[in-house]
Amino acid sequence: MNTSKQTEEQVLQTASSGNRFYRTVWRWHFYAGLFVIPFMVVLAATGIIYLFKPQLDAAMYSNLLFVQPDSATLSYVEQIQSVENAYPAAVITQVTPPAAADRSSEVLLTTADERNLMVFVNPYSGEVLGDRDEDHNLQAIARKIHGELLIGRLGDYLVELAACWGLVLLATGLYLWWPRQKFAVLGTLIPRLWSQNKRIFWRDLHAVPGFYGVLLIGFLILTGLPWTGFWGDTFAQVWGQFPAQMWDDIPQSAMLTGSLNQRGQVVPWAVEQLPVPQSAPSGHNDHSGHQAATSVQSGLPPSPPISLDAAIALAQAKGAPPGFSVTLPEGETGVFTVSAFPPDPTQEVTLHIDQYSGAVLADVRWQDYGLVPKAVEMGTAIHMGRYFGFANQLLMLVAALTVMLLAITGVVMWWQRRPQGSGLIGAPNLPPYVQNWRIPLAIVAVLGLVFPLVGLSLVVVLLLDYAVLSRIPALRRIFG
Repeated sequence: MNTSKQTEEQVLQTASSGNRFYRTVWRWHFYAGLFVIPFMVVLAATGIIYLFKPQLDAAMYSNLLFVQPDSATLSYVEQIQSVENAYPAAVITQVTPPAAADRSSEVLLTTADERNLMVFVNPYSGEVLGDRDEDHNLQAIARKIHGELLIGRLGDYLVELAACWGLVLLATGLYLWWPRQKFAVLGTLIPRLWSQNKRIFWRDLHAVPGFYGVLLIGFLILTGLPWTGFWGDTFAQVWGQFPAQMWDDIPQSAMLTGSLNQRGQVVPWAVEQLPVPQSAPSGHNDHSGHQAATSVQSGLPPSPPISLDAAIALAQAKGAPPGFSVTLPEGETGVFTVSAFPPDPTQEVTLHIDQYSGAVLADVRWQDYGLVPKAVEMGTAIHMGRYFGFANQLLMLVAALTVMLLAITGVVMWWQRRPQGSGLIGAPNLPPYVQNWRIPLAIVAVLGLVFPLVGLSLVVVLLLDYAVLSRIPALRRIFG
C-alpha cells in the first residue's frame, strides 16, 4: 500500500512538473510574441513590397526602364557624356549596362545636394529618359524599413533582436502545439474552423498554420540574419574570408568590397570581406605594393586610365552575366569593380580591375566561395524570391502572409484569454514555485552562444520576470 501511494505521488509530481514547465514555456512564448509581433508585421509587409520589386519597378518606371531597340548603340562614354550634360554638378559612381535589347542603361550619381539618383539613358540615342531618387522611392524605403526601421544602427540591432526572438517564438510555439495527451488530427493538423467556440477557432487558426509554416518562417529568419549589423558582421568576419595567397602580389586598400553595398545591394554577401585592391598609377603591370607606393610618392602624373567601354568589354569577355554593374574608380588608386548579383547565385561574379592597365586584380566566383558563403548566397536568393522565378516569389509570399496571420491570431487569442480583473498585460501566470532550471538554462545557454543578443536579452527577461515582476505587487498587477 505504501508503494502504491509512493507511485501515485510520483505520477502527480511528474504531471505537476510537466505542467509547470508548460506554463513557463507559455509565458516565454507570450513575452516573445509581445516583443516580436510589431516587428514581424513590419518585416512581413516591407518584405512583400521588396519581394515583388521587379514587377513593381516595371509597372512604376516603365517609361524609364524600357526603350525601343535599334540597330546600334552608342558607346558608354557617349552615354555618360549625355548624363554629365544633364547633371553637370553630379558625381557619377556606377553604371549598369542594359540587361536586354529593350532596356535602358542605368547611371548612378550623387548630386551636389547629396541626393543619390539613378539616371536612365536610351543606349541607342543617348537621350536621358529621367531619374529616380534611390533613397526615396517605394522599394528603397521598404528596404530601409526592413533592414533598420529608418533609424540607422539602432534599428538594425532591434530588427536582429526581434528576428532572434522570433526563433524563440517558433521553438516555444512548436512545444505548445505538440499534443500533451492523446494525439488528434483535428486541432493538430487540421484547424477546426467550423467550431462555434471562438477560442478553439482562433487557437486552431493560430497553431495549425504555425506548425505548417515553422520551417518557412525559420528559413526567412535564418537567411536574413547574415545581413544584420551585429551577428551578421561577426558571422561574415568568421566565414567570409578568402585565402590571402589569391592576391599575394596585389596592393590592397583598407576598404572592403562590402562598403559598396551602402547604397543598396551591389556586391554579394560572400565578397563583402574581400579587401579592395589598388590600381598602380604608374601603369606598370607590376602590382606589388612597393611599385604602387613608389609611383604615388614620385609625383609623376598617372598613366591615362582605360575607358569605361574597355572595362565593360572586359567584364563581358570574362563572362559576367547580363545585369552586372560597374562601380567607377575613386581617386588615383581606385579600381573598376564589376559585380553581377543575378537570380542564380552560381553565376555571381566580382571583378576588381586596374583602372590604368585593365589588369584583373581580383576575380571571385561561386567556385571560390566556401561552403557557408555558398549556403548564405543560396539562402539569400530564395529569401528574396529570385532563385526560381515567380514560384519562388509565391512561396515567400505565403511565408510572409503566414507571419501576419500568426501575429493577428496571436493578438486575438491574447485579448480573448484575458480574464476580467487581470493585469493590463495579462501574461500567463507564473508557476506556483520555481521548477527544475536545467532545461531552461540549457536553452538560454545555447541561444546565448549562437545568438549573443538574444541570449543576453533572455537573461534580462528571466531576471526581471522572476526577481522583479513577481515580487512587486504593482508590477504583478500590470503584467499578470
